[in-house]
Amino acid sequence: MDNRIEKRIELKAPVSRVWRALTDYREFGEWFRVKLDGPFVPGQVSRGRVTYPGYEHLKWEAVVQKIEPERLFSFTWHPYAVDPKMDYSKETPTLVEFRLEKTTSGTLLLLTESGFEKVPSDRRIEAFRMNDGGWTEQMKNIEKHVAQTS
Repeated sequence: MDNRIEKRIELKAPVSRVWRALTDYREFGEWFRVKLDGPFVPGQVSRGRVTYPGYEHLKWEAVVQKIEPERLFSFTWHPYAVDPKMDYSKETPTLVEFRLEKTTSGTLLLLTESGFEKVPSDRRIEAFRMNDGGWTEQMKNIEKHVAQTS
């Protein structure tokens, strides 16, 4: 099993537009389907509620790692943490990184999620599978979002 998810998509929008979609907590919430309590701040926990149909009972929690303007936005979280009765806080989180590169027709968005080898073995395969599919969908969501809004 691979221990990292990688997705890439070329978006027909300038880097500044994609950056705003990633790092403005309200815009991030629109395409990612989460209602966040406040702005992203490096070193701080980002909290909110998932708004994706069927998952509204779940809380969002991630620790913002880096915000390097128009280049890199990253956070750590517990992948596929969908059982509200389970305490995931003792698990080592995975690292999610969004990297942006200017292209001739817009912006290349590179997404990686790494660290699955540290997810407990009884959850690892399913967490990887679900997040791999989830990131495929999220790439489509951000593509639609930046195309519809300016």
